[in-house]
Parts: sequence; C-alpha cells; structure tokens
Amino acid sequence: MVSHDAVAVPEGSARALAADKPKRQKKPLPPPVYYPFWFGGSASAMAACVTHPLDLVKVRLQLRSGDAPKNMTGTIGYIIRNERIIGLYSGLSASLLRQITYSTVRFGIYEELKQRYAPKDKKPSLPLLIGLSTFSGFLGGISGNAADVTNVRMQQDRALAPEQRRHYKHGLDGMFRMLRDEGPKSWFRGVWPNSVRAALMNASQLASYDTFKGLLIQNTPMGDTTTTHFASSLLAGFVATTVCSPVDVIKSRVMSATGKQGMVSLLSEIYAKEGVTWMFKGWVPSFLRLGPQTICTFMFLEAHRKAYRRIMGIPDPA
Repeated sequence: MVSHDAVAVPEGSARALAADKPKRQKKPLPPPVYYPFWFGGSASAMAACVTHPLDLVKVRLQLRSGDAPKNMTGTIGYIIRNERIIGLYSGLSASLLRQITYSTVRFGIYEELKQRYAPKDKKPSLPLLIGLSTFSGFLGGISGNAADVTNVRMQQDRALAPEQRRHYKHGLDGMFRMLRDEGPKSWFRGVWPNSVRAALMNASQLASYDTFKGLLIQNTPMGDTTTTHFASSLLAGFVATTVCSPVDVIKSRVMSATGKQGMVSLLSEIYAKEGVTWMFKGWVPSFLRLGPQTICTFMFLEAHRKAYRRIMGIPDPA
C-alpha cells in the first residue's frame, strides 16, 4: 500500500526552494550626524563626578604601602574613617581638569577623523576604528598629562605621611605649583606611559563601543536605544580595563614618584617584589571604576547627541 501523505521532492526543486527563501537582512546603520567637538569632554567630566571615588580607591590600592588596606572595601572604609565622606572626592577638581583637556581631545579628534576617513555608505572596519582611536588617544594623553599628574598626586596626598603631603588647593594650583617648584618637566612626568595608556584606552573603549553598538543595531531588534548604549558601553568598559591595566599601574607608580627612576629599573623592581600579578593589580576596582565610568560617559554622550538632534531638528535614528 502506498501512502499518499509522503511526497518526494526532487533534489533540484529543494535547491530552488532554498534559493527562493528570503535571507535575513541586516538593518542599515543610521546616517552619520556631525556633533560639536567638545561633547566628549563634557560627557566625560559629568561621568567623572559620578565615578571619582572609585578612581581614587584604585589609585590608593596601586600605590599602597605599609599597613594600608589591601582591598577595595577596606580602602573605602579607611578613607571614610580618616577623611570623612568628602575624602572620597579628593582631587576632583584635577579630575575634571583632566577630562576637559584629555577627553575633549581624544573624543574630538576621533570623531573628526571618522568624518574624514570612514566610508560614508557602510560601517567602518574595526582596524580603521582602532587606528583612528589609537592616534587620537595618544594626542589626548599628551594634552592631559599635566592635569593627570596633579590628579594622581591629589588623590594620593592624604595617604602620605604629614611631612610628605603637598596640600594642593585644587587642580590649577597643583599644576602651577609643580611648574614653580619642579620646573616644566614635572608637567610631562610619565607622559610616555600615560600617552600609551591613553592610546590603548581610546582604542579599546571608543573603537569597541562603536563596534558593539553597530553590531547590536544591525543584528538585534533593540535599535539605537538606551539599552543598546548601555550594553555596548558595559562591554567596552570590560575590554578597556583588561587592555589598559598593566600600563595603568606603571602610570600611577611613575606619576607618584618624586625621584628620577628609569622605566626599566621601575619594571624590574615591581616584578621582583610582586611577580607577574603586578600587571592586573587593582583590576577589580579598575573595572568597578572604568565600567561605570565608560557607561556614564557614553550615556551622557548619547544624551548630548539626542539633545543636539532635537535642537537642530534632526530626526532620531530608528
């Protein structure tokens, strides 16, 4: 008995049906909008107001000595007991000054280079984004180095012995006192590891954010929304923390020093005392600081962009 339910489909017909089946199309990226140069610096300064206590804890852990606490919660408790809540904001003025110089340059130049060199009709490639963000980050590191030195010193000041404290009143006071007491070279202390770190930070943070954001917009139903911005910035913060951790430790050690010690000598000394684990010393507080800082920065940046589009009458991307 022959069943009439089973119908044989010729091989050629099966291929034809598969060929006729519509393929899933990627959603197009929204057209580019050219935003003001200073948006990145403004968004980063706002983010610094939120995340400065975590940055201070990270620096204290990287520069700890003697009987200082060895973990994040212990360091926070120590600061609050000895310096009150306001101690968690030591050096905030220098941190804001750093963002105004460093982040304005790194974001502004990156966006300008993207406008000039990225293809207009398709998503820019990851190697191109990495190259542009590395270059702009390096320039940003140089421009913000003096404020960064001041920032590290002000964050560390209360952890020093009373006779070693510098007592900078605010960021500008610290910069000009360094210039007066230590000469112009003090503004460029640690400039090379700082600029390399800034280049790595920019490449891992900005390039990865743009890449994750583009992938989520094109391959998920989320679109260009707050959820997409949050997820992209969280992933970018994880990438940036891991890539930048070794250089971040070196930068803090060099900037906090007052004597003249070569880079090779410093690395040899750190390795002899701490082994290879020095490269990720303070990774958890770094991520707990850089993760929220990255999220806040890009969320504030996207808020800047949304307000700008509204003011200029530009429709929001779908």
